[in-house]
Amino acid sequence: MVRSVLLSFCFLGFAACARGEFYKLEDDIVGPRFLSAFDFQDIADPTHGRVRYVNKFDALWKNLTYVDENSFILRTDYTNTLDPNGPGRDSVRVMSKKTYSTVTTVFDVRHMPQGCGTWPAIWTTTTGKWPDGGEVDIMEGVNDQWSNQATLHTGPGCTMPPYRLQTGMSNGDNCDVYATYNAGCSVGFQNPLSYGPQFNRNGGGWYAMERTPFYVKVWFWTREDIFVPHDVKHGGSHINTGSWGIPAAYFPNTSCNFDKFFSDHNIIINLTLCGDWAGNDDVYSNSGCPSTCVDHVNNNPSAFADAYFDIASLRIYC
Repeated sequence: MVRSVLLSFCFLGFAACARGEFYKLEDDIVGPRFLSAFDFQDIADPTHGRVRYVNKFDALWKNLTYVDENSFILRTDYTNTLDPNGPGRDSVRVMSKKTYSTVTTVFDVRHMPQGCGTWPAIWTTTTGKWPDGGEVDIMEGVNDQWSNQATLHTGPGCTMPPYRLQTGMSNGDNCDVYATYNAGCSVGFQNPLSYGPQFNRNGGGWYAMERTPFYVKVWFWTREDIFVPHDVKHGGSHINTGSWGIPAAYFPNTSCNFDKFFSDHNIIINLTLCGDWAGNDDVYSNSGCPSTCVDHVNNNPSAFADAYFDIASLRIYC
């Protein structure tokens, strides 16, 4: 098979990435390197969650973020009862200093936030006026839902074909946030170990996202999956995504001009509580969660003892 060698910039600089299935290691982010590779965003939560995102100093001082040689922890406060008229529960949102376009990212995640009211996410977007420039959700869910969702969010004019080669199930084919009440075009993973308490009990796994001008693919593998690729499990200086098999989510550019809808993206890891999705009355109550979402967050700090990320590594290939 003949492959093209179209070049595009991997981040805002002069390192170029070859489009295709073969990629070279660009950034190997493990342990303390997370603190230098990411900025802490002490901003108002754009999704209206019951959180107060803290700065780097406060995150480290309050042990909401800490690292060792092979672990990065990001969590919410689980010790303080909140004043209902005061700010939300302290939490953390970090954004990569670099931006990427044609890229493959591999996240080795041991533990993700769990519990009623939680809304954790690993995703990419631009710092421009959202949704201009697009958004790619790699790992996202709420209230201990059944499995992971991967989603594209765009402005008007980007849709996905109803039938495509993926193991997940499409929940919608219109990526336009204005036409879908911000739902975008999501794909629900079929593996129940891809999210929530069941993910954590199994020791986590690997999420990978490949983005090119022609498609976005998202994979997930559990720890004991005999089909997890060697270059995902063990890292290394090069990867070949062509050997990774059918993705859980596949978003082709068939009826979506990726050059138009997706710009260079930062990587974001965050944990919010309640908000537009997890705190939606129907979503929250249908999850079997107690009280109201905001009351639960305000009055039950110990319920968030397991609301944390433990990330072993993030490897970025261009």
